Amino acid sequence: MRLLKAMLAGKTEEPEGVMNRRPNNPTFFTSAPPHPCSPAQIARRLHYYRRIFAAYLTPQKSHLTFWHEVPEVNENFRPGELGEYYMPFTAKADYPGQYDQNGIPLLNYHGKVGLQYNPIAIAQYGLGNYNLFRRTGGPERRHKFLAAADWLVGNLEQNPAGLWVWNHHFDWEYRTPLKAPWYSALAQGQGISLLVRAHQETKNPLYLEAAQRAFATFLKTIDEGGVTCVDDRGYTWFEEAIVDPPTHILNGFIWAAWGVYDYHLHTGDQDAAHLFAEAVRTLKDNLHHFDAGFWSLYEQSGTRMKMLASPFYHHLHIVQLQVMHRLTGDPLFADYARRWEAYRRDPFKRTLALAYKAVFKLLYY
Repeated sequence: MRLLKAMLAGKTEEPEGVMNRRPNNPTFFTSAPPHPCSPAQIARRLHYYRRIFAAYLTPQKSHLTFWHEVPEVNENFRPGELGEYYMPFTAKADYPGQYDQNGIPLLNYHGKVGLQYNPIAIAQYGLGNYNLFRRTGGPERRHKFLAAADWLVGNLEQNPAGLWVWNHHFDWEYRTPLKAPWYSALAQGQGISLLVRAHQETKNPLYLEAAQRAFATFLKTIDEGGVTCVDDRGYTWFEEAIVDPPTHILNGFIWAAWGVYDYHLHTGDQDAAHLFAEAVRTLKDNLHHFDAGFWSLYEQSGTRMKMLASPFYHHLHIVQLQVMHRLTGDPLFADYARRWEAYRRDPFKRTLALAYKAVFKLLYY
């Protein structure tokens, strides 16, 4: 049971589609699960479980060492100001894992994936050190956050559509596997959040130029090589995983939206202001689709069972909604944060969520 709970809490979530039911019915059925006994499915499962067991059952550092900082609101941030980032990322700033010769963190995914640069992790590492620099004025913290910003400047790459992205150069076991190189609205948004702060601190135009290039992906749809999806109801989504059909991963959408917000704060760009307003509208009108009546959903999918968030991601959703309430003043976000916090503190609902997710993992991984 301890292993099962650990596996369910990990940074190993995957995709789903648009849910048409209200949250009162915990049994969400759409399409059937993939056939579990095909050779390709068996091989993928074996690889997945080998990597997960190595991450959870050995004393070695893994990618989870970085991701599983306890989510919390940074009480020092001020809405409408480009100051400290919205979450503290303090533990990530002092990541105890491996680094390259330039002080850039490397994540160990074990198995065939191994040691990798992850642009999302690098941006969060930089933002954590930026927060600490703002608090302490320490030159070491300034050096670390600018080293991360320099990595982002140097590792923007053009995708086939000619847009500039931060690629992940490893395959990832999303349910629709992500094949290297793949990019993400989450990486684009958090990279922008770090770069505009680096430009504000140094006035180095290279940081602003890189942020401008990265922001251009939000102005293009997925079909055009960007990271934005406008659904058939006219709602704007920023996609963490670029798959078809889109899966609208909740935490990635919100974090990406903060990057759009930061870009507007720093540049005054009206396209960014409009995009953020559209993201707020999307979130307000669709939050009920992420409420299972006892827990939050990680994403929207076309799977027979819907993808509940792990306890870590459920907590992250709560914190993100608390931040959204402070950024927008909209009481709906505070209401959902309180509701989901009540789910989190209810032992029965927490156990139900773990059991439901265990079945999902057995069927879909």
